[in-house]
Amino acid sequence: MALVCAISNEVPEHPCVSPVSNQVFERRLIEKYIAENGTDPMNGQPLSEEQLVDIKVAHPIRPKAPSATSIPAILKSLQDEWDAVMLHSFTLRQQLQTTRQELSHALYQHDAACRVIARLTKEVTAAREALATLKPQAGLVAPQAVPASQPAAAGAGGEPMEISEQVGMTPEIIQKLQDKATILTTERKKRGKTVPEDLVRAEDLGKYRQVASHAGLHSASVPGILSLDLCPSDTNKVLTGGADKNVVVFDKNEEQIVATLKGHTKKVTSVIYHPSQSVVFSASPDTTIRVWSVTGGNCVQVVRAHEAGVTGLSLHATGDYLLSSSEDQYWAFSDIQTGRVLTKVTDESAGCALTCAQFHPDGLIFGTGTADSQIKIWDLKERTNVANFPGHSGPVTSIAFSENGYYLATGAQDSSLKLWDLRKLKNFKTITLDNNYEVKSLVFDQSGTYLAVGGSDIRVYICKQWSEVLNFTDHTGLVTGVAFGENARFLTSTAMDRSLKFYSL
Repeated sequence: MALVCAISNEVPEHPCVSPVSNQVFERRLIEKYIAENGTDPMNGQPLSEEQLVDIKVAHPIRPKAPSATSIPAILKSLQDEWDAVMLHSFTLRQQLQTTRQELSHALYQHDAACRVIARLTKEVTAAREALATLKPQAGLVAPQAVPASQPAAAGAGGEPMEISEQVGMTPEIIQKLQDKATILTTERKKRGKTVPEDLVRAEDLGKYRQVASHAGLHSASVPGILSLDLCPSDTNKVLTGGADKNVVVFDKNEEQIVATLKGHTKKVTSVIYHPSQSVVFSASPDTTIRVWSVTGGNCVQVVRAHEAGVTGLSLHATGDYLLSSSEDQYWAFSDIQTGRVLTKVTDESAGCALTCAQFHPDGLIFGTGTADSQIKIWDLKERTNVANFPGHSGPVTSIAFSENGYYLATGAQDSSLKLWDLRKLKNFKTITLDNNYEVKSLVFDQSGTYLAVGGSDIRVYICKQWSEVLNFTDHTGLVTGVAFGENARFLTSTAMDRSLKFYSL
């Protein structure tokens, strides 16, 4: 069997074996390689000339002695060149293999680094949003002194309060509510039953058609707008809350977003626009109520009135207090300036989650809907349940008081709309809707002449006759909010199809 050199692939003149790799080499080639690299060419392990083991062959081929002619010298030169080429080729093959391994490793490290950078960027963004939320709270107005007979608040700047004993309804607050109710009642009596001259007539309202649709207000990755409100003093300012956890302020005339407010950790289910200040409110199943500055684009107050998801919001006519309802079975009355809960009450006999809440126009009574189909009327000053309206089946989804304070409209998951007379405390009208119709939003216009219903579609009824004057089916998803513009000059709606739509002549 012929021996072959592992470097030159030829029969060696002076064969030797490497104990490191057990390969046969031409001695002069392996000695040159060891002198340059100091390792075995096959596995890269350290190797010295002393470790090489010569191989005895039966008939060694002796090189001929050089003669005086030039032919042997030329052959010797060619042989040396060939040896050098073989060594260089082998080295290049090894370098190529090493480079491939290093490139593979570098690509893996690059991919891992990109993933780490993306995660850190996301964490930094979340931290900045949290910091922006915390900064305004650090400089909040100091809470009013609490009488010694009452325990101190659980914490400043929106820490969870316990029950009403912590702050309570002081005589000053009750007097403020009473004074405001007296003013509102007087103004309502002055207006009497006259309808505003600029109010759109029913025959014109019946001609309304969709005039604009905007689908880019909220994220497409988590589609759906869940709540809607208009600024009472300027109904061209639209406020929406989305399933993407954001609150958006939109200008109808400019057709552009004024502010996108981020801070909730879950979807936004209720929004309110302050009538006289550049301030909006939002509530979420994340248990918080947030007060936002539209001009600053940041959260200025966090009200932590509940220990479960907040299901309803209503702003008192003074503009200083918020009513909220929650799945924790409590309703709460909070001061929006300090974020403190003034009172928090539950109907222990019912033991049922609240689904919505709405102030009466006078602000001294309000209504709440429950998950067991009850509508409860409460006296705010006494904090007592003064009336109950049974009749629905399924959770109550929306309630709305008429501007004159006489009527209450309610909707539930029973495909019906009920009208209640608050003077006689009874149901005087039930409008049966289509089978499986879902009522999600109820709203009277500012004059109390029209009632809009949002859900499986949009319907507008004229009050007193309670006849349908308008029906829209433009949305492709469930309608979650409807609202009237000033003097009913336009109607707007939001839905789970992520769109904000406007309707007018």
